Amino acid sequence: MQKKTLEAHEFPLKEVFCDDYSFEIPGYQRPYSWEVEQAETLVSDLIGFLSEQPPNIQDANPYFLGSIVLIKDTGTLAQVVDGQQRLTTLTILLSVLRSLLPETKRAVLEGAILQKGDEILLTEDKPRLQTRPKDQQFFLRHIQEFGGLETLFENNDKLNDSQSNILNNAKAMHAQLVKLDEAQLIRLTQFIMNGCFVVLVTTPDIDSAYRIFSVMNDRGMDLSATDILKSLVTGAISETNSKQEFYTNKWEDLEEEIGRERFGALFAHIRMIEMRAKSRSNMVSDFKNHIKPELYPIDFIDNKLTPYTRIYSEILDQSFCSQEHAYDINRSLFWLTRIDNNDWVPPALYFINKFRNHPAKVAYFLDRLEKLASVQMINRISINHRIIRYTSILNAIDAGTVFEENKSGAPLYLSEEEKQDALKQLNGPIYKLSRIRVMVLLRLDSELGDSMATYKHSKVTVEHVMPQTINPISQWQEWCPDKETHEELVHCLGNLALLSRNKNSAASNYDFAKKKSEYFNPANGHTAFILTNQILAQEKWTPDDIRERQKFLLSKLASTWQLDSQ
Repeated sequence: MQKKTLEAHEFPLKEVFCDDYSFEIPGYQRPYSWEVEQAETLVSDLIGFLSEQPPNIQDANPYFLGSIVLIKDTGTLAQVVDGQQRLTTLTILLSVLRSLLPETKRAVLEGAILQKGDEILLTEDKPRLQTRPKDQQFFLRHIQEFGGLETLFENNDKLNDSQSNILNNAKAMHAQLVKLDEAQLIRLTQFIMNGCFVVLVTTPDIDSAYRIFSVMNDRGMDLSATDILKSLVTGAISETNSKQEFYTNKWEDLEEEIGRERFGALFAHIRMIEMRAKSRSNMVSDFKNHIKPELYPIDFIDNKLTPYTRIYSEILDQSFCSQEHAYDINRSLFWLTRIDNNDWVPPALYFINKFRNHPAKVAYFLDRLEKLASVQMINRISINHRIIRYTSILNAIDAGTVFEENKSGAPLYLSEEEKQDALKQLNGPIYKLSRIRVMVLLRLDSELGDSMATYKHSKVTVEHVMPQTINPISQWQEWCPDKETHEELVHCLGNLALLSRNKNSAASNYDFAKKKSEYFNPANGHTAFILTNQILAQEKWTPDDIRERQKFLLSKLASTWQLDSQ
């Protein structure tokens, strides 16, 4: 019989905050982040919706509060994978209502917030919701225990961001609800407990919970694969001597150092380094089933995650530092980051980590890697073939053969076939290759200047010198009367220029002299690209001029990427 992995049921809140569920927000979850605007919107939406319902609450339309994803097996313990923001905010709302209702009407809300203990059964009061460990005592004392709101509103202690949000949202909700009379408060409470529904999605393990989370894309979801991996790895560290707390903080500091988005991308690159294959599943499953960092958590954080985080930042910011070769290394990194994929990153990370103290080796490796990645981009190599190639490079690094170039080829070096394919692409109608034309022309412009220009313009466009459509009574018609010649040359490198502004379709068709003075001239407000400035020195722009320029530019690129046959 197949094991049941998922259940989804709709419940009113009175059946959510009850003895069937003991909600726990794991430490890997993000801090409570709902702000006043969101909390006030929830309350005003509920009040507004209820105002449109019939007098009898049982006849009211249901109000849907979204889905909550839980890890829950046979017991009552339910770990919250998604929905912690809503559960926390709803608990604050119930606490505020409890403080405003008369004593005779508080019992239901008291039971929804705290599971009452029993003297005979030797059980103590237990909160229905356990927040993140860092905030639980604060939440219990000020929100879940009766009377805590009063001390909360008078609180002058220094609070963390999560606790500040709890305080501010409780104050905002109280300010809204205190305006209601007793009958309105009772009616609202009745509706919240009986007429407000959530869908509880339960699954017995983290893998299936994360799969559900990944596809739901619901409002308010902020959990990532790295949050779950943090729990997996740091949870495997002994709590003695505060080691677990130390490494949890270290993990979070690394994430903050490079930013959440970059940190998530880094794990995909670490996965490639460790697995040497295309992803077989989702990130969490790949790490749990194949990489298994929980078996060596401290070593993983100290000797893999920490150096890779620092190196990844250097790669993306081109900020590698060394007494020698730093310029060459950062120049290669600059052009690598202009490639339209990131598949080259794992070999770069891996090699720099291994040979950081040998900058000459790093410079040479990245120079060859940039040539390979650029030619793969020009030749439009598929992702599967790129991954196979970069896996071979990773293996060659381990084998110590990555710099061995022989007749049968080596993964870091371009084959003769790859070189010829690239030359063919570069010598063709490259303007039509929209994915590569800007990169190629910027690289060409840099080589013409013999320096690493910044090229951080907000807008870079490619313009034709000889226009795509020729006016039959223009100078262009005199210079290029043959349609086949025009078709052959119009989209080639030799006829293209760079501008740092939007195109002007009218100016595109100007005669050459006017186009130079009013469109290509840097004095008219666009950045001076060397590639474009060269055109200003030309007196005419005939097919022979275009062919001569094409030959020169192609030769320059062939030299840059070493495409000439050896």
